[in-house]
Amino acid sequence: MDPIQPSTPHFPSRLPKVGTTVFTVMSALASKHQAINLGQGFPDFPCDRHLIDYVNQAMLADLNQYPPMIGVAELRNGVAQKISQLYGHHYDPDTEITITAGGTQGILTAVLACVGPGDEVIILEPAYDSYRPSIELAGGKTIAISLQVLRDANGQVNSYEIPWIALANAINPKTRLIIINTPHNPTGMVWTKSDLDGLADLVKDSHALILSDEVYEHMVYDGQKHHSVASHPLLASRSFVISSFGKTYHVTGWKVGYVAAPAAMMTEFRKVHQFNVFTVNTPMQYGLARYLKEEQHYLSLPAFYQTKRDFFRAGLEKTLFKLLPSPGTYFQCVDYSRLPIPEAKLSEAEFCSWLTAEKGVAAIPVSAFYEEAVESGVIRFCFAKQTLTLSNALERLQSL
Repeated sequence: MDPIQPSTPHFPSRLPKVGTTVFTVMSALASKHQAINLGQGFPDFPCDRHLIDYVNQAMLADLNQYPPMIGVAELRNGVAQKISQLYGHHYDPDTEITITAGGTQGILTAVLACVGPGDEVIILEPAYDSYRPSIELAGGKTIAISLQVLRDANGQVNSYEIPWIALANAINPKTRLIIINTPHNPTGMVWTKSDLDGLADLVKDSHALILSDEVYEHMVYDGQKHHSVASHPLLASRSFVISSFGKTYHVTGWKVGYVAAPAAMMTEFRKVHQFNVFTVNTPMQYGLARYLKEEQHYLSLPAFYQTKRDFFRAGLEKTLFKLLPSPGTYFQCVDYSRLPIPEAKLSEAEFCSWLTAEKGVAAIPVSAFYEEAVESGVIRFCFAKQTLTLSNALERLQSL
């Protein structure tokens, strides 16, 4: 009798269109060519040693067992106080704030909590790459609206704007959720108060909920302020607000964030959360709660990153890249389409691969933030790096 050959049964993919993310691909390429990685969005400098000390002290105090499913009270209270202070809206820390395993888990959980088969979810592309898979896992239908691309007389990209007419036309009785992102990854665009008013006008007579991805909330520059949906009463009454301690405190690998929402919405969110990750790393929550008490740790962030942004932009001004505005996030987009080199005719993905392999600087193609690549000749750099890293990268880019 022939031995039975082991084989893995076939099963249908829940995400048949999803492959390896562009961030993983470009980071691997950067590593292969020993390039300076300005692609993936994470700092290459250490976090504050006091934060490490606070986490270590929590561990040594034996705060190492399961915390409450919704997050430790000290951290939820701190988040509520911060939001109230900055945006003037009070969330009940017991019923309206949940600590999550990073912003991405918060996004997935919010989508799963409110979106079902047949529901439509509007996103604005270019968009963070977790939105669409989250919607598909929930059985919803993604309605992608492209940001309006404004160009100069030479055809190069000037900036991006919210496509209000297209957004209004997309909202209908099937619209369950609208996902917005401010400050915006990858473009760096920020929503203004009038933008929030405009969104409120569009949804006030609908049943649409809002998911506002605000993980870069403390990275807004030039004396401007972040306008959270929490600061807008009508929007706050129907919104999940997502933020990230990893982005704010330079600890992206810790994967700790939070979600704030009205109690009725948070009840549904927690039903999914408790069977998703259940809860989040205990000593890090206690460490973050203690660190959060010192408000300067987040209030100083705009000046900290604007110094890096301005240094990087000044260096890029010595190249032939066209710089797009960067009023928020820690990303700088540039248009390469007019560079006097043959490679300027390449697609964004091809140009980024060439730039990594031949010039030793990794970037991310903005086309990767669309489901179907939209070629604008724009790539994204991350400037959340040490000055030496940025200097070395600029030296290489200035040779183009």
